[in-house]
Amino acid sequence: MTASIRRLEPITQPTAWHRLRCRWQGDEAIVKQGLPHSQLSPPWQILMLGDGSPTRHLQLLTGEPTEVDVIDMSAVGMSTDNAPEQILAVPGPRVRRQVWLRTASGQRLAYATSWWEASHVDEYLQNRSLPIWASLARLRTELYRDVQGIYYGDSKALELAFGESGPFWGRHYLFWHHGKPLTLIYEVFSPYLTQYLGQTGNG
Repeated sequence: MTASIRRLEPITQPTAWHRLRCRWQGDEAIVKQGLPHSQLSPPWQILMLGDGSPTRHLQLLTGEPTEVDVIDMSAVGMSTDNAPEQILAVPGPRVRRQVWLRTASGQRLAYATSWWEASHVDEYLQNRSLPIWASLARLRTELYRDVQGIYYGDSKALELAFGESGPFWGRHYLFWHHGKPLTLIYEVFSPYLTQYLGQTGNG
């Protein structure tokens, strides 16, 4: 499938991260159960609620490598940083990383924020321009992606960045490694993906 590429204006580097203003959200129990298909279609549920790599899924959907634009690496210390409560599972002091996930040709597909223990971030993100999945795959790191919450909501900043109108679907999850939480990740996906996955549902 061939999809058109929209030229997007650059946005200024953020001083905070882009958390959705929720219209609806579901917890871990909802994630495990799944949503009614009228609310979120099966293809979107596989992307949102599955435990596979989103960067790998995006590459398979678009037929292009998934690349990363790092827009923020900030020391947040022991602050909870307005993050989901699971941030408390990641030892502090912490570093927050924000990225755009995009195709090699420049189409933004997703936004992600992650929180890492500051003393380990260099160990696991040796090349910070790589997607997390690619970085950890190079290290042969065994991981478990534990999806903890799902969101449906709004963000003016993400509307500008994606060149798409909201609302948006997002989620957060913990990466576990050797029985310990490695990082907390919050992701929001662009409605541009409806070109590959079809409509999300009725919302």
